[in-house]
Amino acid sequence: MDAQQFKNGNAGREAWRVFRVVSEFVDGIETMSRLGPAVTVFGSARTSKSDRYYDMARRCGRRLVEEGFAVITGGGPGIMEAGNLGASEAGGTSVGLNISLPMEQVPNPYQNLEINFRYFFVRKVMFVKYAKGFIIFPGGFGTMDEVFESLTLIQTLKIVPFPVVLIGREFWSGLVQWMRGTLLEKYRTIGEGDFDLFAITDDVEDAVKIVSDVYHGRRKWGEKLPRFETDPETGVGEGTRRGIEPRKRGHLPTPYDRLSSPDQF
Repeated sequence: MDAQQFKNGNAGREAWRVFRVVSEFVDGIETMSRLGPAVTVFGSARTSKSDRYYDMARRCGRRLVEEGFAVITGGGPGIMEAGNLGASEAGGTSVGLNISLPMEQVPNPYQNLEINFRYFFVRKVMFVKYAKGFIIFPGGFGTMDEVFESLTLIQTLKIVPFPVVLIGREFWSGLVQWMRGTLLEKYRTIGEGDFDLFAITDDVEDAVKIVSDVYHGRRKWGEKLPRFETDPETGVGEGTRRGIEPRKRGHLPTPYDRLSSPDQF
């Protein structure tokens, strides 16, 4: 492939995609940075209005607003709609981080702050960066993705620990049993302390209290995990808290090595 073919081909067009990605980050950060304390509520888009979890998510949204939080959801139907509905009924800020999908993602009408995304990974940063906790109802692959991403970020010290509360013991107990029996006991791929990074309850009031207590300093989350001097300034973050930088054996010196602090970058 010569230079002209490269310029006119997919590689050239692909590079311009970066600007679209950056524009989504800028739009999201400019909007969400003015939000104040918020909690993200996750759950299935397929949950019907007659389902008990819909009613629980609605009450959850209302109670979070009453406790002084904005409510963030994925902006779609089901549990997301219920959380936004409860927040709007309570007169609070009801955020919908919508995603363009071929199916299921029909924006619900109960958002009073709405952002639209094309890229899942940009949207996921906004869920974490501007939340003081996650409250997670039964859901599918997308919900599981958010559960394990949040636990991974906390476990690896990339974010300051915040509450991850799973609602619905009947739904979550099988997964937790598998995690304990397979991941912990059989393969030793996680530690016993990792079970302290989340809580399970059937009570919306309990879930909201956990998040509120941690936010107001009445309770500590992930007590066995180390804390850092920069935690108060970092807040929750988005998975960018610095640690030990990886080094390849015999790497050539770079300007980075001469920096007195990696945070100068």
